[in-house]
Amino acid sequence: MKINLRYFASVREAVGMGQEAVELPADAGTVGAVRGLLAARGGAWAEALAPERPVRMAYNQVMCGPETKVEEGAEVAFFPPVTGG
Repeated sequence: MKINLRYFASVREAVGMGQEAVELPADAGTVGAVRGLLAARGGAWAEALAPERPVRMAYNQVMCGPETKVEEGAEVAFFPPVTGG
């Protein structure tokens, strides 16, 4: 299954790109699984998307949790939490 990924703010800076298209393995059916696969790339990916890091996720431009199902052609985005002041 092919999906589009987008990275924003400090996540984009850490991984060195704003977007990419990826082919997912059959067992990567949720947003949380996609995050895990990206973190498994190691290096900056592991640091930016580590499970203990506060990273927000969106599926087709709607905020979501890690259990959200991923479908062909979808967009998954990762970004740091936003704070106000």
